[in-house]
Amino acid sequence: MVLQTAITKMFNIKHPIIQGGMHYVGYAGLAAAVANAGGLGLITALTQPTPEALASEISLAKSLLKPSAPGALGVNLTILPMFSSVDYSAYKDVIISSGLRAVETAGRPPTDFVKEFKDHGIKVIHKCVTTRHAKSAEKMGVDAISLDGFECAGHPGESDIGNFVLQAQGGRELSVPFVCSGGVGTGKQLASVLMLGASGVNMGTRFMATEEAPIHEGIKKALVETGSGGTTLVMRSVKNTERVFKNETAEKVRQIETEFPGEFDKIHEYVKGENYRKSFQETGDVNSSIWSCGEVMSLIDEVLTCEELIEGMVAEAEEALKQGPSFIQSKL
Repeated sequence: MVLQTAITKMFNIKHPIIQGGMHYVGYAGLAAAVANAGGLGLITALTQPTPEALASEISLAKSLLKPSAPGALGVNLTILPMFSSVDYSAYKDVIISSGLRAVETAGRPPTDFVKEFKDHGIKVIHKCVTTRHAKSAEKMGVDAISLDGFECAGHPGESDIGNFVLQAQGGRELSVPFVCSGGVGTGKQLASVLMLGASGVNMGTRFMATEEAPIHEGIKKALVETGSGGTTLVMRSVKNTERVFKNETAEKVRQIETEFPGEFDKIHEYVKGENYRKSFQETGDVNSSIWSCGEVMSLIDEVLTCEELIEGMVAEAEEALKQGPSFIQSKL
């Protein structure tokens, strides 16, 4: 049995599971492992220091694909207003010339890029935290939406809408296919969002706890061992909310924000990306930096291969969906 949805058809993948873009995580090895397991694996563009480095990373990912891999590769391009010095157009050109057929956009609306991507046969899925934003993205011409709930790692926006409501809104209001992003890590969750109208799921934190994720074992250990309540929110005072691992550094940032609300310069040294790059790639110290992770931590019991994770989730979803008819009883 195979779960075939609008998303599997759109991206030509076996399973309706996407590995979302993650800074300092979305490298070639992880993306290729997801594609080899039948999902859509995304290379994170801005993790690469230059467009030329992104081109090399895409080439490496392609070389790691198995013959006739059941999944596909794509690129995440997050357009961040605070990083206006980044040559986003050059990264866009690399994606177009790569021959890949999928791109996930996030951050600022990709108005300037959507038509060009589509003119080159690239399907665009845009990440949104409200259906209002999603409907604006539809008007831009994106092919699909990743609806990102408040449970997610990283930036959940400022509207604080949980996925149980957000996905139901998507089912009512959107005309293009959408996937559920944030707080997902099990097959039963996959089955439930399909019933709410989604065509699949986008996962970040859960893919961090896989064997192929290129992060320190200390971080993976924390993802497995930390239960409910293990995340917190920082940068709320500067309206750039981020869900992160609850640790000493995060609590310090929260305290500074209480004392100096809205003053980003007071917290900049604690939240800069280089800090958590060191945690992820060098030290494995879970307390020394601000690093993104989602509430799905409470559902992570072990580190699996990408294939074990995806196949297990799909099998669990199929079993849950098979049970559906048992709840329908004939009238007496």
